[in-house]
Amino acid sequence: MERKEGPVGAMPWRLAPCPEVREGSESQAPPTMAEGSGLISVDYEVFGKVQGVFFRKHTQAQGKKLGLVGWVQNTDYGTVQGQIQGPLIKVRQLQEWLQKTGSPKSHIDRAEFHNEKKIVHLEHSDFCIIK
Repeated sequence: MERKEGPVGAMPWRLAPCPEVREGSESQAPPTMAEGSGLISVDYEVFGKVQGVFFRKHTQAQGKKLGLVGWVQNTDYGTVQGQIQGPLIKVRQLQEWLQKTGSPKSHIDRAEFHNEKKIVHLEHSDFCIIK
């Protein structure tokens, strides 16, 4: 079966982020990871044998271990995609994990990262799996 790839960086298949997304709650103090830390948000997609090998579960666990927030989901064409938010150094650690480690039974061909941007506050309150 031939896998179709979406347009690079477009992620048109993305579902709504985690249900707990914060929609411009200006009246509340926005969460921060640490004073003085630069927060970033980045979208990702991982290619290879990444479905049916608990990749989402391990990604969520690794994200939480690093104190990050975001989401992860399977795509219809065999990849895993999501979004990571948190301090730059911690996001970079999860990016490296997504590129080189993954779940024990996965085989990563490549990981692509798009739409990296600085953010003032986190848009998620947890790291969730979208089913």
